[in-house]
Amino acid sequence: MMNSMRPIAPGLSMGDPVEIPPEERLPPDAPLYDRVVEALRTVYDPEIPVNIYEMGLVYKCEVDADGDVRIEMTLTAPGCPVAEEMPGTVERAVEAVAGVRSVSVDIVWEPSWHPGMMSDEARVALDMF
Repeated sequence: MMNSMRPIAPGLSMGDPVEIPPEERLPPDAPLYDRVVEALRTVYDPEIPVNIYEMGLVYKCEVDADGDVRIEMTLTAPGCPVAEEMPGTVERAVEAVAGVRSVSVDIVWEPSWHPGMMSDEARVALDMF
């Protein structure tokens, strides 16, 4: 799978997933799960210049044969200012993937998120090595 991570995304506001250039998108016949993950990588918390997938905020992403997607994710802190908006933003980004029939996004708090959950790419982007 092509890495569509864009770790630095200045000027983002909640509700604006990053647009993936057509030449970098997965092909339409790529597995649906991979295309859903690609969509998750377009969503950023506006205070952190790393996408939610690489930040380790997505705990579970299940895609069934009918195109129903169930996502369990967390936020960096319970008092996160985008807590109310984030599920809708994630839902819209994933709903836009061809082949997705429905999306359910649940915010969970267990286990608590910590920086060790970030990918190596996220740690590099945030100079946390």
